[in-house]
Amino acid sequence: MAATGQQPAAEAGTEAARPGGDERLVAVSPMRRLLGRPELGAVVGAVAVFGFFAAYTDAFATALGFANVLDVAAPLGIMAVVVALLMIGGEFDLSCGVMTGSAGLMVAMLSTKLGWNVWLAVGAALSAGALVGLLNGCLVIWTRLPSFIVTLATFLILQGMNLGVTKLVTGTVQVRGVASAPGYQSAYALFAQTAEIGGASFRITILWWVAIALLATWVLLRTRSGNWIFAVGGSAAAARSVGVPTARTKVGLFMAVSIAASLVGIMIVLRLRSVQANQGIGQEFQYIIAAVIGGCLLTGGYGSAIGAAIGALIFGMARQGIVFAGWDSDWFQLFLGVLLLSATLLNHYVRRRAETSKA
Repeated sequence: MAATGQQPAAEAGTEAARPGGDERLVAVSPMRRLLGRPELGAVVGAVAVFGFFAAYTDAFATALGFANVLDVAAPLGIMAVVVALLMIGGEFDLSCGVMTGSAGLMVAMLSTKLGWNVWLAVGAALSAGALVGLLNGCLVIWTRLPSFIVTLATFLILQGMNLGVTKLVTGTVQVRGVASAPGYQSAYALFAQTAEIGGASFRITILWWVAIALLATWVLLRTRSGNWIFAVGGSAAAARSVGVPTARTKVGLFMAVSIAASLVGIMIVLRLRSVQANQGIGQEFQYIIAAVIGGCLLTGGYGSAIGAAIGALIFGMARQGIVFAGWDSDWFQLFLGVLLLSATLLNHYVRRRAETSKA
C-alpha cells in the first residue's frame, strides 16, 4: 500500500545499480524522491513565511515571537494532524471545530454546576468525543452519504446543543469558575501549564502537538493501520477487495478526530478557566486548510502527518507575523487564501511528480 509504496523505488535503484539487475527496474534519483514527498511544499512555505516576517520585523525571530507563534500553532496543529489522517482516508469532519466547544462546555458544567472532580469531567468529555466520532463514522458507513453531509448535520446538532443547554443552565452563553473546581490544578499541569524559557512562556500544548504528530507519522508509515488508511483513501472498493477492513478503519479515523477535538477543548477550558458556547465554530476549516497546506489532497489517499503539523506552523507564523508587523488583522484572511491556493497548486504538482517517479 502507500506506506510501503516508497520501498519498491528504493529497491529499484539498488537493483538497477547492480550488474545483471532486472532491466525493468529503473533507478530513482534523490531529487525525484524528494519531489515525491507530500510535505515538501509545506517545508518550502514555512521557510519562506519565516524568512519574510523575520526580515520584516525584529520581534518575530525572538523567544517571545516563537512562543506566540507556537501558542497559536500547537492546538491547531494537534487537530490538523488528526484531520490529515482522516483526509488521507478520504473523508472530512465538519463537526470537529464545534466539538472542541462541546468538550469544553462539558468539563466546565460538570465541574462547576454538578461539583464533579475535573478529572472525571475530562474523562466524560473524552468519552463523549469518542461517541460522537463513532456515530459519525457509523452513519457514513451505513448510509453511504458523503461525510460532508453527515458531519455538517452533527455540526448543527452540537452547535444548537451548546447554545441551548448553556443558556438553559447558566442563563448566559458562558460558563466560568472552572479554576475553583476540585482537581483543577493537576489537570492544568498536564494540559495547559507553561514553562519560562528565554524570557518567554511556552505552553505544554506544544509537547502534545509534537507527540501526536510523531505518533501519527509512525502509524502512517510503519504500521498496518497506516497502510489501511492510505488504501481506503485511494480506493475503498479496491482496498475492500484485498481484505482491508475499510469500515473499521474509517470509523476509527472519525473517532480519533473527535477525541482529538475533545482534547483541544479540554486544553482551552483549563487554560482560560471559562468557555463560550460558540467556541470552535469555524475552526474546522482552519484544520482542513492546515492539512492541505501540509500536503493532503482533498481526494484522499495522499498526505503527511508531519506536513499537516508544518501547515499549522505556517498558519501560526502568518497570524502572529501580521500582528508583529502591525498590519490590520483583516489581511490575514487574504494571506491565508493565497497560502491555500498556492499549496493546492504545489501539492498537485508534487503529486504528479510522485506518480511519475513511481512509473
